Amino acid sequence: MTSSRSLGKERLWTLWREDVACVKARDPAARNVLEVVLTYPGVHAIIWHRLANRLWRSGFKFPARFISWFARLATNVDIHPGATIGRSFFIDHGAGVVIGETAEIGDNVTMYHGVTLGGVSWSPGRRHPTIEDGVLIGAGAKILGPIKVGAGARIGANSVVVEEVPPGVTAVGIPARIVRAPTTRSAIGTRVNLDHHLIADPVGEVLSLLLDRVEFLEARLNHMQHRARKPDAVCEEKVEG
Repeated sequence: MTSSRSLGKERLWTLWREDVACVKARDPAARNVLEVVLTYPGVHAIIWHRLANRLWRSGFKFPARFISWFARLATNVDIHPGATIGRSFFIDHGAGVVIGETAEIGDNVTMYHGVTLGGVSWSPGRRHPTIEDGVLIGAGAKILGPIKVGAGARIGANSVVVEEVPPGVTAVGIPARIVRAPTTRSAIGTRVNLDHHLIADPVGEVLSLLLDRVEFLEARLNHMQHRARKPDAVCEEKVEG
C-alpha cells in the first residue's frame, strides 16, 4: 500500500496519467482517453483531489479546502483534502461519494457511486477507514470508523461495514457479513474481472436451507403418521374377524 510520503514524491502529472489510464481497464464503456478526461466526473474528482492534497500537506489548508469545495460542486464527489489516496484510483459513475479526512486508500481501488468512507467519532486523530490495495466497493456501500478492509476484498452494494474485513473476501449486508472465502480472482487480458454476478446472496441461501429443512420434516412427519395408523388398521381387522 502506497504511503502518503511516497505519493508526495511523485509528480502530479504521473499520478493523473495513471488515474486516467486505469479507467479503460475497469469500465467497458470507456472508449478513448479524451472521452475519459472530458466526461468522467470520478476522474475529475481525483484530479482535483491530488492537487488539493498536495496543498493540504504543504500547510496551505484554506486553498486546499477551497479546491475540494469546487471539486464537489463540479463533480458531486466530496473528498476531504487530507485523505490519502493511492495510485490508479477509479470512481465509476462518480456521484454522491464521500471520503473523510483520515481515510487511507491503497492502489488500484475501485468504488461506485454513493459510497461513504465515514467516521463514527468526534475524537481527533484516526477516525476513518483504511482501504487496502485492489479493493472493490459496490454502489451505496458505507464503511464507517477506523477499520481496515483487506487487500482484494469486495464490499457488496448498499452494505454497511462496521468491522474489519480480511483480505480477499466478499462482505455483504447490514451489518456486512463475510459470505465468501478468499479466492484468486482472474483477470481478462489487462482488464479487471469484476465478477459482479458472482456476489453471494446470504438471505437467499438461508431461505433455501430453511425450505429444504421444512420439506424434510414434513416428509418425516408423514412417514411417522403412516406408521402410527398401521396398528389401528390391524386391530380393526381382528375385531371384525
